[in-house]
Amino acid sequence: MAELTGVPGQGTDPAWQGRIGRTVAESSSYWPEPPSRPGAPNVVLVVLDDTGWSDFGCFGSEISTPAIDRLAAGGLRYTNFHVTPLCAPTRASLLTGRNHHAAGMRFLPSADTGFPNSRGRVHPGIELLPSRLRRDGYGTYLAGKWHLAPLPEISPAGPFGNWPLAKGFDRFYGFLDGCTDQYVPELYEDNHPVDPPGGADYHLSADLADRAIGFVRDHLAFRPGSPFFLQLALGATHAPFQVPRPYLERYLGVFEKGWDRTREDRLRRQRESGLVPPETELTERNPGVPAWDTLSAEQQRLAVHLQAAFAGFLEHADAQVGRVLDALRDWGILDDTIVLVLSDNGASPEGGAAGTADLNSAYGRVEQTLDQELARLDRIGGPDGPAHYPQGWASAGNTPFRRYKQFVDLGGIRSPLVVHWPAGIDGGGQTRNQFVHAIDIMPTLLELACLEPSGPVDGRSIAKTFADPDAPSARDTQYFEMLGHRAIWHRGWKAVTIHTPGASFDADTWRLYDTAADFSECHDIAAHRPELVNELRRLWEREAEANDVFPLDDRPLVTLLGLRAPQGLMALRRLVLRPGQSHVPLASRITGTDRSMRVDAGIRADAWPAEGVILASGGSYGGYVLYLLRQELVFEHLLLDERVTCRSGPIAEAPGHLGFTLSRKPDRTAKVELFLGSETFGEALIPVAAGRLSCYGLDVGRDKGSQVSTAYQGEFALPDGVLESVTLEYLDSSRAEEIAGGLEREQ
Repeated sequence: MAELTGVPGQGTDPAWQGRIGRTVAESSSYWPEPPSRPGAPNVVLVVLDDTGWSDFGCFGSEISTPAIDRLAAGGLRYTNFHVTPLCAPTRASLLTGRNHHAAGMRFLPSADTGFPNSRGRVHPGIELLPSRLRRDGYGTYLAGKWHLAPLPEISPAGPFGNWPLAKGFDRFYGFLDGCTDQYVPELYEDNHPVDPPGGADYHLSADLADRAIGFVRDHLAFRPGSPFFLQLALGATHAPFQVPRPYLERYLGVFEKGWDRTREDRLRRQRESGLVPPETELTERNPGVPAWDTLSAEQQRLAVHLQAAFAGFLEHADAQVGRVLDALRDWGILDDTIVLVLSDNGASPEGGAAGTADLNSAYGRVEQTLDQELARLDRIGGPDGPAHYPQGWASAGNTPFRRYKQFVDLGGIRSPLVVHWPAGIDGGGQTRNQFVHAIDIMPTLLELACLEPSGPVDGRSIAKTFADPDAPSARDTQYFEMLGHRAIWHRGWKAVTIHTPGASFDADTWRLYDTAADFSECHDIAAHRPELVNELRRLWEREAEANDVFPLDDRPLVTLLGLRAPQGLMALRRLVLRPGQSHVPLASRITGTDRSMRVDAGIRADAWPAEGVILASGGSYGGYVLYLLRQELVFEHLLLDERVTCRSGPIAEAPGHLGFTLSRKPDRTAKVELFLGSETFGEALIPVAAGRLSCYGLDVGRDKGSQVSTAYQGEFALPDGVLESVTLEYLDSSRAEEIAGGLEREQ
């Protein structure tokens, strides 16, 4: 017979290099060498969320971050590191080495515009860093936030093609959406959901550190001698700010000085530590941020508590990073591990002018009075106090820069970066001033692992800067764009413009900065160099053309959501849920009360009477629940401390079907009516119905999260065999403007 040597279709691997004859004696076996990277460094990439450039202690802050500070003392602080102004685009750039438009992530996973630059996910043809490392012997692990899968794909049934395992991670434990509750998170492990662990001492940051340590421990035990890549992507410090109360309380006195003094103090420390040039100035106070001294004593009191919650949240997160580092040190591998710590964008303005003790106020666009906010002071940071701070504190977080997240001024795009690698960096405690961008991280790590990228990358390795403080910047040009705001950096010059939605892009006013002489971009010299401004504008156009930035798009999210029919569960007008099924995540956008609906539960007659939860959405600071208790059907709705209860009265016989009808009104009120069989029993008025009631989604047959009602304890699950199914029938379409209102703030 003819020899066969790896021919597809002959029962052999196309890569097989042996020889098949008629007998074994006439054949040659072949075993490929397993991928191996002896001597290759381990990598730990720590990504914090919405943390400002000056929020680490080693970047000038009053906030205690000893673990990160120790890394900086033994490694390098990069003072000129840039990201995109939103989290998902930055994460795409970090893991692909591509500019975010070219990767398909112009904006957020919540919007697919139908254009190549904004598909809500990374282009399928681009190989991500963990996949590239895994092909050459690395173990790859992610603990924490993903946020690179389209929202309709976040479900227990997938599809899973844009989830972490499909993109190159061997193991994943964390959350898939833009943010989550820190006490009752919506968690996934690999490709399946898991219940939040709960417990009096539970916190997501600690849980993620535990899993990260566990991933590495198992790697060392079962794959000794091979390197690993660990991405630890904490939910901190994205809202909701939630942290054990002692962490918050230690900062109440620290921030009584207010945000103006905090900015001044941080800049002073930055100068003294050599982080910034001695002549660096503070930018002017951001528009809409009042002078601290103009606030009333009660306004200041609220603001101090909210900033203290943020500070405690960050200190607690740093402690978890420290636990991971301690484990690496105990195992004797810290010196051979490249550790990078950074933030995905600048501090966030999404808490509004006053901030809030319950982010459902800001995210749900429900205005609260100062007295209502002050009544929640003691809850801030706890399970029922999901806080967000005022824009003034976000300005302080971005000291000494202008603006915040979402903008292409430095407050949105300049991130702290700490790099620690004792085996590869001599002379720790130094700073590096070269221009660096998120797209440079992937090619840097691949070079240090002696690997080549599998496709084109836009970034360049900065490995030379580890040893040489005077090494030139790896590139001389970088463009920026977000929501129509644009900027271009070229050989030390920076042109930037803020765009007004709906206005002509050609009418935008460009500012010009000499970044070599003006570190914080305080002094606009466009009027003195109009020819240079025009040259940089033309360069921006060329870079935009080369990176799929066009078409420029300043449409609001509500418009983008209305471009096509709703996707996923939002597209359904009728949904049948069954006892024992997986949790319905918040990302489904069907877990609120923003739509008129009829909820019909089938109850088995032979199981009557019974007690327990039929349907529960949300948790202890917001949600709704339908339950049976003492032969009564009860509906409760809770939002921003407004609790509405509707009761059926005693139920004498098994009704077969029961539930409620919710009729949403244009003024955002809603009428709820309970029904038993074909009869209506009881009604109530909900003062504000909303698409977002908390950070937690919906469960059938139990109240799994932090319970909506105080009428029962724990999950209060219906006994098996009582509930047949629950049918949600939506009587009107989802309101894109309300969906957009929440999504714009959750990212």
